Amino acid sequence: MSQGWLMFMVWNFDPILISFLKFNIHWYGVLFASAIFIGFQIMKRFYINERVSLESLDALLIYCVVGIVVGARLGHCIFYDPQYYFTNILRIFAIWEGGLASHGGGIGVAAAVFFYAKKYKVKLFWIVDRLTIPTALFGFFVRIANFLNSEILGKPSNEPWAIVFKRIDDIPRHPVQLYESLAYCFVLILLSVLYRFIRMKEQSGILLGVFLCAIFSARFLLEFFKEKQAVYESELILTTGQMLSIPFLLVGIFLLILPKVKRGIKM
Repeated sequence: MSQGWLMFMVWNFDPILISFLKFNIHWYGVLFASAIFIGFQIMKRFYINERVSLESLDALLIYCVVGIVVGARLGHCIFYDPQYYFTNILRIFAIWEGGLASHGGGIGVAAAVFFYAKKYKVKLFWIVDRLTIPTALFGFFVRIANFLNSEILGKPSNEPWAIVFKRIDDIPRHPVQLYESLAYCFVLILLSVLYRFIRMKEQSGILLGVFLCAIFSARFLLEFFKEKQAVYESELILTTGQMLSIPFLLVGIFLLILPKVKRGIKM
């Protein structure tokens, strides 16, 4: 396969958007911030359309951003390279070196929204159901950013759409970042349609259930196309990403079957 890469698309994108003196602005950061901004606007529209006070919306943004960053960073350190970070505790704070885990970010946001709902006396499922839509959008943006960064690599492939990530090596690989971003885009469209057509007040938790099932089913399946990321994964049948996806998927299934169980009890 040494010269085979000449038949495939070669990706050699510079992850730095702007460089001034020693200050660099990365595409990843721009897309991350853009996803947060657009997500905030989506939530603002939900608040306005459903006649909910905007007074605590800025607080929700702060809670979510802190939850994402802290959760994603700790998730990476604990789930993917615990031995290194437990022996180099201060490196946990070196977030500029990279290393964010989406499952940890999910846990962090869940915890943040729980405390937000408790403090501001907002119904928890009212918030999380609507947050699924900007969260799917966020996942789409982040995977595009991963592609621009030539990170989270796919396994070697001879498929005609395989891509050589020249900054890494000369091996054509599955562009798994694009697979995942397309999956999240589909979930975003699905959730947006469901939001418009289901009776949200009577179907509390349904959007969250659909989100968890769709996102983490896609994540579980696409892990088969990824190179292993955790340092200890060579000893495991499933990848770390797959094992972490299972609890989220089970919660999603539970949320989807819960209304049927309740109706069965009432009957």
